[in-house]
Amino acid sequence: MTDLTDMGIAAIRDGVRAGSFSAVEVADAFVVKVAKAKPLNAFLVETPDHALAAAKAADAARAAGETLKPLAGVPIGMKDLFCTKGVATTAASHILEGFTPTYESTVSQNLWDAGAGMLGKLNMDQFAMGSSNETSAFGNVVSPWRKPGSDTPLAPGGSSGGSSAAVAAGLCPGATGTDTGGSIRQPAAFTGISGIKPTYGRCSRWGTIAFASSLDQAGPMARDVKDCAIMLEAMAGFDAKDATSLQLDVPKWEQGLTGNLAGKRVGIPKEYRVDGMPTEIEALWQAGIDWLKDAGAEIVEVSLPHTKYALPAYYIIAPAEASSNLARYDGVRYGLRDLPEGAGLQDMYAATRAAGFGAEVKRRIMIGTYVLSAGFYDAYYTQAQKVRTLIARDFERAWQQCDVLLAPTAPSAAFALGDKSADPLAMYLNDVFTVPSSLAGLPAMSVPGGLDKDGLPLGLQIIGKALDEQGVLNAGLAIEERAGFVARPGSWW
Repeated sequence: MTDLTDMGIAAIRDGVRAGSFSAVEVADAFVVKVAKAKPLNAFLVETPDHALAAAKAADAARAAGETLKPLAGVPIGMKDLFCTKGVATTAASHILEGFTPTYESTVSQNLWDAGAGMLGKLNMDQFAMGSSNETSAFGNVVSPWRKPGSDTPLAPGGSSGGSSAAVAAGLCPGATGTDTGGSIRQPAAFTGISGIKPTYGRCSRWGTIAFASSLDQAGPMARDVKDCAIMLEAMAGFDAKDATSLQLDVPKWEQGLTGNLAGKRVGIPKEYRVDGMPTEIEALWQAGIDWLKDAGAEIVEVSLPHTKYALPAYYIIAPAEASSNLARYDGVRYGLRDLPEGAGLQDMYAATRAAGFGAEVKRRIMIGTYVLSAGFYDAYYTQAQKVRTLIARDFERAWQQCDVLLAPTAPSAAFALGDKSADPLAMYLNDVFTVPSSLAGLPAMSVPGGLDKDGLPLGLQIIGKALDEQGVLNAGLAIEERAGFVARPGSWW
């Protein structure tokens, strides 16, 4: 029989339903693999009991002749940004070390209600701030990929680097991620897996530790497009506890999957052809255009004229919201408390936040506080919000000419850990292709398209109209079917 850990979500779900193997066998296999993968540092907490309990429930339901739940028998990884009842949740920050929620996030509860089990909590950039998973207070996540003949550790992308590394390494068939400015799509591209950020509001933010509230959106990361569709169906849905949650029925995305794009128009945004783009990225983009043509789509060039302002606007809006959201971490109610001898309340706040937050989190809080301050609010924050509106209008105009957009996911393949950590601006530029759709709240997906000259994965990004996750998934499937990407990392760990 095929190694159970080589299977994706659909194969495991269907195999358990058919009785080809038991859910407990699946859970046991992944639990063992997770325990052996310590060098990747993908998991902060392992929860084998949770995964096995869900598996036993699935096997019992099948034995009793009951209809199995949509994800019965499927164990997953949970990004450490989602609060999990009775299981430590830290957002990979010292300031929340020791915090164990007494409640479950809506997204994780939806997954447990669908029958999934949890293998553990996944490492990430601290408070989801980073593009390489080097800002975690609990050590870097290491990509399972290596350049041939090299032992240099590579970045798995960020902030959902633990999720991308775990899925790529076969430690779990799927994992949750969150995407504020590209944190599902960029790590998916770096590790050769698929990941989708749905329309803002599709997945509840309740119980998810906030970074930038108007941008944060949960989504699935898995080995292929179909697995993403299955997992997203379970994660999404209206939640009265989240004021930004969309009160809409969840579509049957898996059922609607098709790689036939006849009658569809694919837009190629000319502004995404940035100066200095590597020839490999350019070649992959052209290959993606050819694959979508082959799937029956018409290719049209479109213009998104305010694209060049997206990154600066994002790095004003997101830190501004972060500075507000992270003000709650003060040592009073939960998590770390640093109380120097003889200190007053203000001293405790300062000492706790100085000791608890990492350098990148402090940097963004300071930027955010600055742009929200009385003398600079209109000059920076108000202007950035106006630019955000213009970017959203660009997309609205583009939809008059096309149904989805195709672009690269990231401007390069995975880089070595440490390569960009001393240069925040170089790190921020990793989000150049993903930020615009985040500012507009649009669904967007990365699918693997090929390998670069060093044998590392490269991703293609599909951006869709608001609420058209089906169109995004279908275009992703069309690329997946034609790219024939089957490369997997070695097992050096």
